[in-house]
Amino acid sequence: MNSMSLTTLERGKTTVEAAALEALSAQLRGTVLREGDAAYDDARSIWNAMIDRRPGLIVRCAGAADVIASVNFARENRLLVAVRGGGHNIAGSAVCDGGLMIDLSPMKSVRVDPATRRAWVEPGATLADVDAETQAFELAVPIGINSTTGISGLTLGGGFGWITRKFGLTIDNLLGADVVTADGKLLRASQTENPDLFWALRGGGGNFGVVTAFEFKLHHVGPQVLAGLVVHPFADAENVLREYRAALEAAPNELTCWVVMRQAPPLPFLPAEWHGKEVLVLAMCYCGDLQEGEKATQRLRAIGTPIADVVGPNPFTGWEQAFDPLLTPGARNYWKSHDFTELSDSAIEVVTAAIPRLPGPECEIFFAHIGGAAGRVTADATAFPQRSAHFVMNVHARWREPQMDRACIDWARGVYEAIRPYAAGTAYVNFMPEDEVDRVEAAYGGNYRRLLEIKQRYDPLNLFRMNQNLRPAENLRAA
Repeated sequence: MNSMSLTTLERGKTTVEAAALEALSAQLRGTVLREGDAAYDDARSIWNAMIDRRPGLIVRCAGAADVIASVNFARENRLLVAVRGGGHNIAGSAVCDGGLMIDLSPMKSVRVDPATRRAWVEPGATLADVDAETQAFELAVPIGINSTTGISGLTLGGGFGWITRKFGLTIDNLLGADVVTADGKLLRASQTENPDLFWALRGGGGNFGVVTAFEFKLHHVGPQVLAGLVVHPFADAENVLREYRAALEAAPNELTCWVVMRQAPPLPFLPAEWHGKEVLVLAMCYCGDLQEGEKATQRLRAIGTPIADVVGPNPFTGWEQAFDPLLTPGARNYWKSHDFTELSDSAIEVVTAAIPRLPGPECEIFFAHIGGAAGRVTADATAFPQRSAHFVMNVHARWREPQMDRACIDWARGVYEAIRPYAAGTAYVNFMPEDEVDRVEAAYGGNYRRLLEIKQRYDPLNLFRMNQNLRPAENLRAA
């Protein structure tokens, strides 16, 4: 921190004296940023450009000791706390107005032990960081589909991706975590150490503390997988979706196939006349033997008359980054999501009616097919309860100009409401925008009460509330 910024920090009714700020800075290996510092605007910028908040203070942590000092400082000075990992959360919970932003992004270490198939990962690592280290040994942990996502937020909300059907959710592969709780203590959470906290961390989001290290079990994957896209004209969407649904009934767990519906980007393998036109894309990945993958994907690739089929052997790390160009930072984003136990004809009718009304060229609807290993875990084994949901739908509104806000948000909300009668009624917390506080209880279902009790034990004053929040005392009385 430079000497010019050592003034009082005032936000609302909270005043922190310069001496306290000086004392905090002296404890840290990392750095402290204030408004006006050169790196301040970069540090507060996150993936969703709709979120434009200005923390009173940003601590860029170098290790667990910095996190402990930051948590103690925030508690003692009654500051609002935001915790940033990758800064990818749709609700923008990584950054607050006023208060203290605990920035974990400098903490990117990933250590792999190939003999025991274990990885120890710091919370600032992205999915690309994790893949780079684990794939050096042809190992992987199930993670998401955009490599710039942070491992921390993805894991704490559940985490699913291309190899989830074979190996489970990200949380199903979590063996332990180091957590700084609201009282400034560093605890180990695992099946044998603070098991209630470990249960809550696996899907309960950032409600219980700041994770400073994750320990994952790894699986043999790659270095190549059979993966790619099959692109169909949107005019064939209803038939493709029905045949897709039927093909999945016999799909092995090594095979994952998602559906993306949008206007075609200018991909080099698509004829130019299709650029900008509505298409349906089957995105598939087979994580086992490549020859077996050719057999397993045959039925999906035989559907209809596609415009292009570019499924083939690909490096696993490359496939994990395949959608990055469509999900770069800097765009405005708003999501609405549902879980489904089945992809019904009625649901298909709703989404196929929605695509011709896309409000912009970057908007899309996708269905992720899960099930498999993730569905063999009981609903109460972890805080994440949606084990019977075979599909997760995300209505992804994405645009650049603020004047498009109303049209894009209204479109997403309209699709969400129209398809609601055919959905499971649950939600994936990582896909919930900041205006969905009323869905938190439904998202956790039968696990909600237990989560409130654990929240009351570890964070009774709700210091960690910039998240899909579990409000301890108030909700325990009502539950």
